[in-house]
Amino acid sequence: MSDTQRRILLVEDEESLAGSIRYSLEQEGFTVTLAVDGRKAIERFRNDDPDLVILDLMLPELSGLDVCRLIRQESNVPIVMVTAKDSEADKVAGLELGADDYVTKPFSIRELVSRVRAHLRRARMQAPAAAEEMLNGGPIEMDVAKHEVRVGEGLVAFPPKEFELLEAFLRRRGRLLTREFLIEEIWGHDYVGDTKTLDVHVKRIRQKIEQDPHDPELLLTVRGLGYKFVG
Repeated sequence: MSDTQRRILLVEDEESLAGSIRYSLEQEGFTVTLAVDGRKAIERFRNDDPDLVILDLMLPELSGLDVCRLIRQESNVPIVMVTAKDSEADKVAGLELGADDYVTKPFSIRELVSRVRAHLRRARMQAPAAAEEMLNGGPIEMDVAKHEVRVGEGLVAFPPKEFELLEAFLRRRGRLLTREFLIEEIWGHDYVGDTKTLDVHVKRIRQKIEQDPHDPELLLTVRGLGYKFVG
C-alpha cells in the first residue's frame, strides 16, 4: 500500500484546525477519518483500522491521554500527539503511554504532514515479519519475532518505540550510540522534533530493566553525547 492509500484517523475537536489538517492530508492523497471527541476516536479506531493516528490531547468525553492508552493496549499503530504549547507534562505523559511523536500548537501543517509520512514509511519498512532471533544483555532476553522481552523471569511490556530502542541497544552492546544516531535509527532521518522524545523513552526503558532507574547500571548516559548499553 502506497502512502497515498494510507488511512489516517484525525482526533481533533477544534473545527478550523481539523479542517485544515484534513484538507492538507487529503490533498496529499491520504484517506482521513475525523473524530471530534475521545469516545468517537476509540469507536472510529476500532471500526476503521487506521494506519496512523493524529491525536489532540485536549478532548471532550475522553481525554487524549486515555485514548492513547486504550489504543496502545490494542495496537502498535503510530500515534502523533498534538499538544498545547505549555503542556510539557502532557507531552511526557503521552510519550510514556506509548505515543511515538508530538507536535506543539501552533505548528506548521507541512511539518505535520512530513512527520506523518516519516512514521508511515518506517511502519511500512518494519511490516515484514522478523526472522526468529533472540537478543540478550544482562537480565534481558528479547524475542524479536514475537515482540517479547523478559527481564529476569518475567515478561515485560514494551511499546513499539521502547522495543525498537532496546533492540538497538542490545544489538550494539558496549558501543556509544549518539542521540543523533538513535533519533535517525528509530524515528527516521527526517524527524524534526527535539531530543526530549528520545530521553523520555530511555527513562521508561530504565524503569523496566534497572534495579535502580535513578542509578542505572545497564543503560548508561554518556554526558553530552548519548547512551551506552553495558549489560
